[in-house]
Amino acid sequence: MASFRKRGDLQWQARVARKGFAAQVKTFNTKPEAEAWAATVESAMARGTFVSSAESERTTFREALERYQREITVGKKGAMPERSRIKNLLGGPLAIRSLASIRSSDIASYRDSRLKEVSAQTVIHEINLISNLFNVSRKEWGMENLSNPVEIIKKPKLPNGRDRRLVNDEEVWLLSAAGVSSEALKSLVVVALGTAMRLGELLSLSWADVDLDKRVALLRDTKNGDTRQVPLSTAVANALKLLSRNPEDLRVFWNWKESGSIQATWRRAVNRAQNLYQNDCQKLGKVADSHFLQDFRFHDLRHEAASRLFELGFNPMEVASITGHKTLQMLKRYTHLRAEDLAKRLV
Repeated sequence: MASFRKRGDLQWQARVARKGFAAQVKTFNTKPEAEAWAATVESAMARGTFVSSAESERTTFREALERYQREITVGKKGAMPERSRIKNLLGGPLAIRSLASIRSSDIASYRDSRLKEVSAQTVIHEINLISNLFNVSRKEWGMENLSNPVEIIKKPKLPNGRDRRLVNDEEVWLLSAAGVSSEALKSLVVVALGTAMRLGELLSLSWADVDLDKRVALLRDTKNGDTRQVPLSTAVANALKLLSRNPEDLRVFWNWKESGSIQATWRRAVNRAQNLYQNDCQKLGKVADSHFLQDFRFHDLRHEAASRLFELGFNPMEVASITGHKTLQMLKRYTHLRAEDLAKRLV
């Protein structure tokens, strides 16, 4: 049964009480609005389909995000970048809104404004976080009435994947420059080119998981959450044999504690390779290629390695088992075959 009472001069409070359900109370600006809401609630209760929205209406986006960070983010591998995304969302206009009030149009507006500031990939990460927050709230936090506002909006389109590959003598000069820096860096580059391992996988690789006799490396707890075995070529095995071992650190590449420390070393090696190349061109009276090793990142070694595996004749499933890609679509973004190389295989 519904009852109504006036609250002050501008508001009406509706209360619906029915056996078997907790009393539902909500305040409106006009009595007709209160009556319409009460009729809807009573009808849903009569049909047995009523789900209370009280929890989602009194829980703000900020409160939900903070709980999500405490209970969900803390157990993720990508906890650090996700905390950064949550921090950004907490400072946005959605933070003060209740979960129940957030609609797909609000998420679309957020998407469009963020695309003016950051990349499409960053926006996709943030939108996926919001989507998961709503799913968790609905499935685990007692807010069954919530719908996911992210599900029906259009996500930003990602740009085409990077297609930067090593050309001409870039690999020769890069390895030479890396060797000048340290044999460890040179070996790291050789292993990256031969295995398509991610930088994080390379830096966490343990000697206990490397079998040089069988030429296999075991990667544990990878980015995708799986353990996978990676075959090692003769060149990769030889590069690993040249590495010194630190008795206080069981990691293969113990020279760098984290990916950030290797990036500075990498940039110096690339700059050194460019200088060596320029000097050699001057000595020989050759015109230097102005694009030599320009915009070549360490992660591009993974693209290069995946492409080379296909060029060696491995099929997509074999390559994916080596690289750790979950889908062929993602593998495609990492693979860039040269038309001239494919032409050599045509009769």
